Amino acid sequence: MKLAQNNLGSETSPYLLQHRDNPVHWQPWSSEVLAAAKAANKPVLLSVGYAACHWCHVMAHESFEDDGIAALMNELFVNIKLDREERPDLDSVYQNALASLGQQGGWPLTMFLTADAEPFWGGTYFPKEARYGRPGFGDVLKSVAEIYAEQPENIRHNVTQIGQALVKMNSGATGSVPSLAMIDQCGHGCLQIMDGENGGTNGAPKFPQPNLLAFIWRMGVRTNNTELKRIVRHSLDRMCQGGIYDHVGGGFARYAVDDRWLVPHFEKMLYDNAQLIDLLCDVWRETGNSLYEARISETIDWILRDMRVPGGAFAASLDADSEGVEGKFYVWDEAEINAILGNDAALFKDIYDVSPSGNWEHKNILNRTQSGLGLADRTTEKKLSEIRTKLLAVRNKRIWPGWDDKALTDWNAMTIAALAEAAMVFKRADWLDYAKLAYNFVINSLMTGDQNDRRFLHSYRNGKAQHAGMLEDYAHMIRAALRLYECFGEDAYLREATEWCETVEILFADAMGGYFQSASDADDLVVRQKPHMDNAVPAGNSVMAQNLARLYALTGDTRYRDRAEVTIAAFSGRLNEQFPNMPGLLLAAEMLQNPLQIVLVAKERSQIYLEMRHAIFAAYLPNRAITILADTDALPDLHPAKGKTAIDGHETAYVCQGPVCSTPVTNAPDLAKLLADLPTSAA
Repeated sequence: MKLAQNNLGSETSPYLLQHRDNPVHWQPWSSEVLAAAKAANKPVLLSVGYAACHWCHVMAHESFEDDGIAALMNELFVNIKLDREERPDLDSVYQNALASLGQQGGWPLTMFLTADAEPFWGGTYFPKEARYGRPGFGDVLKSVAEIYAEQPENIRHNVTQIGQALVKMNSGATGSVPSLAMIDQCGHGCLQIMDGENGGTNGAPKFPQPNLLAFIWRMGVRTNNTELKRIVRHSLDRMCQGGIYDHVGGGFARYAVDDRWLVPHFEKMLYDNAQLIDLLCDVWRETGNSLYEARISETIDWILRDMRVPGGAFAASLDADSEGVEGKFYVWDEAEINAILGNDAALFKDIYDVSPSGNWEHKNILNRTQSGLGLADRTTEKKLSEIRTKLLAVRNKRIWPGWDDKALTDWNAMTIAALAEAAMVFKRADWLDYAKLAYNFVINSLMTGDQNDRRFLHSYRNGKAQHAGMLEDYAHMIRAALRLYECFGEDAYLREATEWCETVEILFADAMGGYFQSASDADDLVVRQKPHMDNAVPAGNSVMAQNLARLYALTGDTRYRDRAEVTIAAFSGRLNEQFPNMPGLLLAAEMLQNPLQIVLVAKERSQIYLEMRHAIFAAYLPNRAITILADTDALPDLHPAKGKTAIDGHETAYVCQGPVCSTPVTNAPDLAKLLADLPTSAA
């Protein structure tokens, strides 16, 4: 390993490749590099980011491309560059280490480590010269190197304190599975952090937080609470009409920097959009709001048009910057709009908030907040669609932002599940085909090992799959498999889900309850994390708990119930203080106590079967567990519908709550009515 050169050129990560020409002697993360740092008796500078990160680009341009700063880095440190999307487990460890120092995390993450990968100090973005109340990066480098060389006792003190904090974060706070009453109380408690005027959580920046909104919506429907339902609808209305949404190309940006959803941080991430599709489907089922249907369709169009990679998987992100300028690809001048649209310009400018002075840095971020939070009449919307198509054609000729085309197992699995759900809700067989294609891609290209020991890998690009699969990869692929099982009734999906559950138990389970993020044979982390709080993506433990609850409802196997209870209980002692950050575990607890088991018996995939299946998916049934069978004899022994039969050979459905099943129904209208009449508190 030659440390006196930049060694990123052979990497596949677009983020790492962005830095291959830096004068910094960057190394990829590896045990070999850490050993070389130990041999050289140098501390490690770890820089973590991702390809679509705007402030990562800023720090790179200011410091990593600067010969003077690079010379300091090369002299004083062994420098490691890490893509947080390739190694979220490592990123999580060092983000938590920074938090233990009382600092706000984020990207770029700049951590200083011993050669044993132990963190002792860090920060996020540092300017080249001191400003924004932050020290200059050159001064930081000199100070840290000096303390490392001359004050080893202080370094060891910090290492010990941070290490103890990281272990404590994993200790959890054991409690019991929360009751339905407590879950409802948590849902109502979320109102105190919500912005009643602008939607979303209070203040700025504003992140979509679909997992939190899904929980609030569920509690609103369950308890028929008008205010809970209103805040979710209002949040979605503001997002769908705000600048955070790409009105020309479709899809949502990662977050808005203001409190009105006007100014996005322009990068577009696959995971946000997958989760928002799921949430919009849920709320559309109850409201029938045509705005949500439009945004679902447009967002899926964007994913299928701009985010697919060869083979059928989906890329990670689109950058915020193009030509070195944040948002340049997405914003417009009024004169440009006038020239392109001619006589149609006045209508468009009025609806999309376009003016000569602009609404952001003398440019126009397209948004419809000022013109209303709903759609216009059908004729106007048809005209606006034609105009947007014309603008998209012009925009496509601009220099595009960077495209991170690596395929990540967990983010793809989220997208597979979202496409499948939307396909069933809106009768789009083509979306379902894309979901299956991506699922098969992950199975064929992101798994390794022989038939008896198949394991997921996390990242794929340019024909190379790498990095050991993490809890989130398994959890989301189990969820995707169960979603496809509900769509098709094919046993292969259920079999794969149960096999992966056993792999999770072997590789990730903690004897104290819950699951570690990294597998038991991971050897390059100072501590294995146990994520339980949902962030931009749901925590692996919350997704896994939901999977286990659903598997128990589908199979009757009490092992899944027991594992779900242990997982939820491992963290439930934190609920009183942290419930807004733990919606996924709360949803799992509700599913465990309140499942809705639906059996559809159909010997043939007839038109009546298709209509009955659609009736199930058209209803808002978040705790559903759908089994599609040719014969009820195939049901597990403990299923409440065991022994019930098809009526006179017709397609027949049973809906079961607890041990009690409905009378059989044999057509879609009767099934839809049965589902609509279910008490919301028990479905």
